[in-house]
Amino acid sequence: MHDRHGHQRHDEEGTPDQQPEGVVVPGGHLRQVHPPPTAGHTERHAAAHEGHDIEDYRRRFWVCLVLTLPILFYADLFQGLLGYTVPVFPGSQLISPLLASIIYFYGGSVFLRGAAQELSVRTPGMMTLVALAITVAYGYSLASQLLVMGEPLYWELATLVDVMLLGHWIEMRSVGRARGALAELARLLPDSAERVADGRTEEVRIEDLAVGDLVLVRPGGRIPADGRVETGASHVNEAMVTGESAPVPKAADARVMAGTVNLDGSLRVRVDRIGEDTALAGIMRLVQQAQQSRSRAQALADRAAYWLTIIAIVAGAITLVAWLALTGAAGFALERTVTVLVIACPHALGLAIPLVVSISTTLAARNGLLVRERLALEQARDLDAVVFDKTGTLTRGEHGVVGVVTVGMPEQEAIALAAAAEGDSEHVISRAIRAEAQRLGVRVSPSQGFEAIPGRGVRALVGMSEVMVGGPRLLESLQLQLPESLWAASELWGEEGKSVVFLVHEGKPRAAIAMADVVRPESREAVSRLKEMGVMVAMLTGDTEAVARSVSRDLGIDEFFAQVLPEHKADKLTELKQRGYSVAMVGDGINDAPALLTADVGIAIGAGTNVAIESAGIILVSNDPRDVVKVIQLSRASYRKMVQNLVWATGYNVIAIPLAAGVLAPLGILLAPAVGALFMSASTVIVALNAQLLRGLRLG
Repeated sequence: MHDRHGHQRHDEEGTPDQQPEGVVVPGGHLRQVHPPPTAGHTERHAAAHEGHDIEDYRRRFWVCLVLTLPILFYADLFQGLLGYTVPVFPGSQLISPLLASIIYFYGGSVFLRGAAQELSVRTPGMMTLVALAITVAYGYSLASQLLVMGEPLYWELATLVDVMLLGHWIEMRSVGRARGALAELARLLPDSAERVADGRTEEVRIEDLAVGDLVLVRPGGRIPADGRVETGASHVNEAMVTGESAPVPKAADARVMAGTVNLDGSLRVRVDRIGEDTALAGIMRLVQQAQQSRSRAQALADRAAYWLTIIAIVAGAITLVAWLALTGAAGFALERTVTVLVIACPHALGLAIPLVVSISTTLAARNGLLVRERLALEQARDLDAVVFDKTGTLTRGEHGVVGVVTVGMPEQEAIALAAAAEGDSEHVISRAIRAEAQRLGVRVSPSQGFEAIPGRGVRALVGMSEVMVGGPRLLESLQLQLPESLWAASELWGEEGKSVVFLVHEGKPRAAIAMADVVRPESREAVSRLKEMGVMVAMLTGDTEAVARSVSRDLGIDEFFAQVLPEHKADKLTELKQRGYSVAMVGDGINDAPALLTADVGIAIGAGTNVAIESAGIILVSNDPRDVVKVIQLSRASYRKMVQNLVWATGYNVIAIPLAAGVLAPLGILLAPAVGALFMSASTVIVALNAQLLRGLRLG
């Protein structure tokens, strides 16, 4: 196919975006969606919090904590340690058992029901272990008081329930923060907009806007829908959507997104997307999918919790039988058993992964990375090859001036004349020349008598001079010979696959102008950073080998695949995987869906205009390939934290459980159930603090 300048065009055909199920109600209102549990969540995990919400755990924790204080006050241990004597009155001996009973049945009921659910599906886990520990402690305490044997464990029972309720409250808050991201996104939209009609403005509800409406966005106001600036100039804060902290300048024809904030100037925006088609709605869909996605590390943690529960129960049983056989003291044996069960509670294990996932997802969003599949973020740590689609990813996907050589006139004058001659044309090359003139800040004179010459170029009068712009066929028709410098430049550019047009002024060739898909300036840094990380960088393109080689050489890319049709891109990914690479595919999401699905990690770029892509696991909100570096950095850092937490949450039991069982009792070293509870809670705190350290990570 040839354009009107006589140059071959290399187009990559696209396929329509696939739209996943939305989270936008009819009329365009965004709303918070509470996703149902996914198939990936085990029955045990679902049972853990069934019937309870964050507020319920918070309320139970505070009630039980208040009830625990009198129990602690009347505990013999604290009276001895602090040297005080409690007041005694008729019935005072019932204070601790009564309050402990309330704590057991009110605060502990969530664990008892959770254990019943776990056991009903034959997957004993954390709830089973907690329920067993508090039941044994409660039963032992009642028996010791009624039969006058040993010391009751009321305060240990109460503090254990308190700690467990607190832990589950913290866990649910961490999950709730991620889920609350949908509500935060929904609040980005204003309730109303100022629609401009017949020169007047009227305030309308957001859901009443339609595609094609013109809206006025005043300084400080939020943009109500996606569209293009028709008139006005301003800066827009897009940080809440793209993660880019610097305000973005906007002028005529610039794209703007719903929910972003207009800062310092008035804008009139022509609406082209509303409701579920907006970028913000697409981002909400991605957040929802991320909440529903399942982490491989979380599945590993659930499995570890299952086996820890089995080990703890077996260890508790062995402890009970062993001490009964050795001493015959039922009270002592039961106390050791309770301590084993208390100290083995895998609550730290339950927090080890959710906290890291929650924090890493927040970090990702702040840096313009939308994690649609958590598994994709985890796999990114193993990447040793990244394949970029060229058009729209490494390049801007639009023609631009990439070189100018002149004879007898300055470069800026040549561009000004070419832009003037192309003033009435809407061809891609014409727009590129006018854009270059605007970039250079040159004055473009008005033209007259514009004429398009089919297959050759354009002709117009600029001032009193005839100016023509076109390709080689224009020169042939005019029987003009190029000066040596223009000929040499055009030959070199032709070998690199660039289009070349010539400026003819007053019958003489005065300039050669090279046109090509403009490489994003940030692409060079992205390729360089990836190679520093030990990652091989490759490029896929439907363009000719000459174009691919030129772009690859410019960016320092290791390998390229040229003249690849969209339907064959996935084959190249398979080829790299067969060579032993763990591969990420980075594309614009238009025609890269098969390749994104074939790659180990699919990364879609440009979510601001194409957030609905279902084939990518990670979405880069801005059109910045450097964000791929951030993905790998975040993946590696998150994985380190997950491993550290898993090691700590399970590893400390190797020492703690034998101590709780009393293996060092012959040496006079025994862990009381209370100390076991402190060990368990300390483990939870350590895991939580370690996860919080991830917040200090600086990406880029």
